[in-house]
Amino acid sequence: MLYLDHAATGPVRPEVREAILPFLGERYGNPSSHHTVGEAAAAALTDARRRVAAVLGMRPGDVIFTSGATEANNLALKGVAVAALLRTGRPGHLVTSAIEHESLLASAEFLERVHGVAVTRLRVDADGLVSADDLAASLREDTVLVSLGYANNEIGTVQDAAALAAVSTAARVPLHLDAVQAAGWLPLAGTGAEALSIAGHKIGAPQGIGALAIRGRVPLEPLLHGGGQERDRRSGTENVAGAVGLAVALELAEAERLDATARVTAVRDAFVARVLALIAEARLTGHASRRLPGTASFTFSGVSGEAVLLELERRGVVSSSGSACAAGSDEPSHVLLALGIAPEVAQTSVRFSFGHHATIDPAPLADAVAASVAAVRSR
Repeated sequence: MLYLDHAATGPVRPEVREAILPFLGERYGNPSSHHTVGEAAAAALTDARRRVAAVLGMRPGDVIFTSGATEANNLALKGVAVAALLRTGRPGHLVTSAIEHESLLASAEFLERVHGVAVTRLRVDADGLVSADDLAASLREDTVLVSLGYANNEIGTVQDAAALAAVSTAARVPLHLDAVQAAGWLPLAGTGAEALSIAGHKIGAPQGIGALAIRGRVPLEPLLHGGGQERDRRSGTENVAGAVGLAVALELAEAERLDATARVTAVRDAFVARVLALIAEARLTGHASRRLPGTASFTFSGVSGEAVLLELERRGVVSSSGSACAAGSDEPSHVLLALGIAPEVAQTSVRFSFGHHATIDPAPLADAVAASVAAVRSR
């Protein structure tokens, strides 16, 4: 079986399994406990925080460990917006875009509906890019946060983080980047963002661990209240094993990033070229070059994307129709609709996402895609 859905999740790396195993056994202490067992756990947590911060270009105190990227994104948007509301007594204004992950869009909608926060959802071009000029035009005196995806989880388009950060910095508005898909593929330090969200299971750590790194100067109201863990920004007993695993996985991904990017980009480009040559109706979605090395997403007009996925699995290839976070939905992708793709074409979408260690021969893979599309079309 060839697994090509790494944008959804990937396997735990052997090095990570080895690193976390002691914390699932004899090193089981609670970091808040004031005895030697708890202090050992606290020391491991401190070390993991330092290592994650180093890769992200942040201070250790900026790193908040969470249950994953969804919680990290919720904390970024709700935490900053509610803190501003409590400080000023006014709801404020938030900027995001039309193609963001559901955890950003749903958080923005909640703030709009419950707290009266004004939300600007920036339009994107046909490649999925946000314009720095559009961002600048959207900012207001009461804007409290700009929250955008560094790289899109469905189409792989990579935003010009430096240009967007320059606009937000000039306006003295913090920029939050959802860097979940970017980790391991793009530089995370030096983006100019005031906050970054990451998820462990995209880079070889277990599911259930993530982080929001946010500069200490950005006021943040916690979502979870209780024991005051994570410097009173995220209460609850910390997942020490997960934090250790995230630190190891993030360091490994960063160390391998340049080699993995070059190798996987070559595989992806050859695969894309062959698919487009073999299937007349195939269209690549997202930017042709400003995209994640491991992501290739197509529409195949006239066929059902879900039917193509079933045919591919019969041929030993596992892929997806888009975001795994919208499980059970048969609606067209909001990302593809925002690109101006017709709903009936958006429903033909199939996404292939390669892992960091991909050494796949792209020719037989493209041939399998062409055969699967032809099989569906002939029915």
